[in-house]
Amino acid sequence: MKKEFETFQEFWPFYLQQHSKPATRAWHFVGTSFVFVCICVSLLFMNFWYLLAAPVIAYSFAWISHFFIEGNKPATFGHPFWSLRADFKMFGYTLTGSLDKELEKHQIKRTA
Repeated sequence: MKKEFETFQEFWPFYLQQHSKPATRAWHFVGTSFVFVCICVSLLFMNFWYLLAAPVIAYSFAWISHFFIEGNKPATFGHPFWSLRADFKMFGYTLTGSLDKELEKHQIKRTA
């Protein structure tokens, strides 16, 4: 069943809950990192075909983590644009070391 949200601010805690396991978040971080690698390689070689690899690699890491680690359906299936935005937001929080604080703020229990 698809959950309905009026705003991204309502969606964000749901997104965090769907990523409650550290391993899931780690796989997402690696996948999202490859987006930036693909952009850099594309610019370095001036070959924009490398950009096509970015979503394939990123979603592969993300979906594998949902199916085999988190055990849930990716939020992308029901909310593709908000999920993309939330993934980059989670990536930023991870980079700055403030994701734990954000999880705590939204009362998301960290599961093993």
